[in-house]
Amino acid sequence: MKRIVTGLLALTLSFGAFAAKDVKLATTTSTDNSGLLAYLLPAFEQDSGYHIQVIATGTGKALRHGRNGDVDLVMTHAPGAEAKFVDDGFGRMPRQIMANDFIILGPDSDPADLKHANGIADAMKRIHDTNAIFVSRGDESGTHMKELNLWKKAKVSNEYAGYRAIGQGMGPALLTANEMQGYLLADRGTYLAFMHKLKLKVLFEGDATLQNPYQVILINDKKYPDLNHDGAKAFSDWLISDKGQKMINDFRIKGQPLFKATYKK
Repeated sequence: MKRIVTGLLALTLSFGAFAAKDVKLATTTSTDNSGLLAYLLPAFEQDSGYHIQVIATGTGKALRHGRNGDVDLVMTHAPGAEAKFVDDGFGRMPRQIMANDFIILGPDSDPADLKHANGIADAMKRIHDTNAIFVSRGDESGTHMKELNLWKKAKVSNEYAGYRAIGQGMGPALLTANEMQGYLLADRGTYLAFMHKLKLKVLFEGDATLQNPYQVILINDKKYPDLNHDGAKAFSDWLISDKGQKMINDFRIKGQPLFKATYKK
């Protein structure tokens, strides 16, 4: 009996030590689908001894995981929603770690004639006015939030016959738009990761409002004291370190950079 108890105690202690090394990260599908996390995490885990459990979803759902105390930190790209998350007392120590940009993809035929668009508002209005197919993620992600803001900026409604909201991540949205030969708003990183599967082209880019910054935010340790705050901070610290920022800058697909490191000390 003593051996059994001793064995169970050892197993419990071992499991506790293992669990203490797990860090739950809620992040966007773009950081996952692009391959960035698969590139970064092995280096962090080797350097720190922690293991990151990734929950890839839309920004809205990622922040809800944080509000519920289901994860140890979040990495998202919706500045307005992130500011509210921190202001409401759920997040702390927000750090902008990197950025890429949004682009509008579409078919070669370009029925909305985006090549002649005078700015992003004109581009969105052209899509609306020509009743062109537009595929939306429709999933409360940072990309979806950005898209809704762009319709508002263009002073047109997204509720028109050609609009298709699919309620899925960036990868499925790209493939759906490709199949339907429609337009969509995409982050450049995921597009570059998927471009070999697509016939869609970049038809509008470069507008200043299409910048896409990413932040990593810790969960409030006073509100949720039992989370792995040490592991979460270790990952946040690593992302802003010289090594982490260099790896973000160095990440490429077919020679093209996907993200630009942006942390300022």
